[in-house]
Amino acid sequence: MHAWLHKIDQHFPVRYTAWLLSAVGLLLSLFTWVAFGSGGPPALLFLFLVLLGWRDVHQTRHAVIRNYPVIGHLRYLLEFIRPEIRQYFLESDREAVPFSRQQRSLVYQRAKGDPDKRPFGTQLDVQETGYEWINHSLAPTRVPTHDFRVTIGGSDNGCTQPYEASVFNISAMSFGSLSANAILALNGGAKKGGFAHDTGEGSISEYHRVHGGDLIWEVASGYFGCRHDDGTFSADKFAAAAADPQVKMIELKLSQGAKPGHGGMLPGPKVTAEIAAARGITVGVDCISPASHSAFSTPAGMLQFIDRLRTLSGGKPTGFKLCIGHPWEWFGICKAMLETGIVPDFIVVDGSEGGTGAAPLEFTDHVGAPLQEGLLLVRNSLVGLNLKHRVRIGAAGKVIGAFDIARMMALGADWCNAARGFMFALGCIQAQACHTGSCPTGVTTQDAQRQKALVVPDKTERVYRFHQNTLHALQELVQAAGLTHPNQITASHIVRRVSDSDVKLLANQLPLVKPGALLAAIEGRADWPHNVFRLYWPMASAHSFNASAEIVEHAAIDD
Repeated sequence: MHAWLHKIDQHFPVRYTAWLLSAVGLLLSLFTWVAFGSGGPPALLFLFLVLLGWRDVHQTRHAVIRNYPVIGHLRYLLEFIRPEIRQYFLESDREAVPFSRQQRSLVYQRAKGDPDKRPFGTQLDVQETGYEWINHSLAPTRVPTHDFRVTIGGSDNGCTQPYEASVFNISAMSFGSLSANAILALNGGAKKGGFAHDTGEGSISEYHRVHGGDLIWEVASGYFGCRHDDGTFSADKFAAAAADPQVKMIELKLSQGAKPGHGGMLPGPKVTAEIAAARGITVGVDCISPASHSAFSTPAGMLQFIDRLRTLSGGKPTGFKLCIGHPWEWFGICKAMLETGIVPDFIVVDGSEGGTGAAPLEFTDHVGAPLQEGLLLVRNSLVGLNLKHRVRIGAAGKVIGAFDIARMMALGADWCNAARGFMFALGCIQAQACHTGSCPTGVTTQDAQRQKALVVPDKTERVYRFHQNTLHALQELVQAAGLTHPNQITASHIVRRVSDSDVKLLANQLPLVKPGALLAAIEGRADWPHNVFRLYWPMASAHSFNASAEIVEHAAIDD
């Protein structure tokens, strides 16, 4: 029997069955059409399938389709809808890829104003290693408002226009990566809620200006909105744009969590007149975002550039954003602060958890420090150098709920930014098609028809409600902990399970440097507070981002 089937398969392989059945169906349909005057539509369908099978066996791109004509297309169809099948039918509520259904639902409920309470107890495994909670007080407080603020910028740094920022703001997302309607809704929500909206590196578009919400202008390596025709920085254009009262802070972008150390390009066909006007580039011409800046090449030069931006802006809070990479580069910036006396008003630490920006898989998964490690290094360095009182720290990286904000503030952040959280508030369904132009909800597309699905007045309210309800939840956490402001939350308030039978305060588990400890070690009055300082501080220079090869080799042996 096996030999008989093998002979049949040699002359007309069984894998051609679907093609053969299509041919049989075509013959029967033609017979019915001729004999009875009906069967025309089925005949056309089967004719299409027969011709498709002929094409399949002669094409050379897809081996599966060549071996399995007609039926092989089913494989690609199922692969195409696999993410939706997984998301709606197979994925558990807690499975995060990258955000769980539970996390997304929380945003949707708060954005819509629906109840966000959970009955019948937690769905989390409280015995699982890594489970965390915040300790509560038997003497809860009564906090009069959920509108928690942090002052960014001070006269010690040369800032004359400090900004009272919310502790929860919209992270950097450019017009171009987001649609016009998405920008309108985000800025409208920011205006109504009194919180800040980071422009992203695409600069300030006309859509950022419609509602007049507070802006953090991100200046990146392409110097969009403040560049000469050759792509270099233009002081005059920067000063003119930064003078706008809507611009509250200036953020120099060194790197981003989605693809640190990687430049980018917006292809010419995607450079519309609106994008070109916002960025100061030419319509239809490839828009290059270099991997590094041309305005400076050393840590000291970077701080001098920041000081220049602060002066040109009229004294507005000026700082920088980065995802931590080589420790000696960050330490070089620290040394430059000590040598030059120039201190940024703020530093935003972006985690390698990524964001809305599409990136090569290797960058998404394996480049850059996660937010916790990056935030701790920045916090410990500034505290150890007695500079923390002059520099505010922002944190960005998978911040969704109030506990996320509380945890980041326990690790040293003064405020948090969210990008994907506010995208969910706009209606994003995590289709992960941000880079394709075919976003199903109109959030990350420049397609005019798709954008119409995003109704600005409705989504503006959703952005506002998400922000307000998240801060209400943060207020309740602060009160339960017996505090009056989230900036009082410390690593001693957060508990983490480290095994089945052992839990530890984050303060006892994570390396937290005491004030002045790094200065004391540098001056030889004390031991290094942690090996990362002992190994990498000697490599750093205020006058180069590179490290001495000899010292690097020595440190690698000691580590």
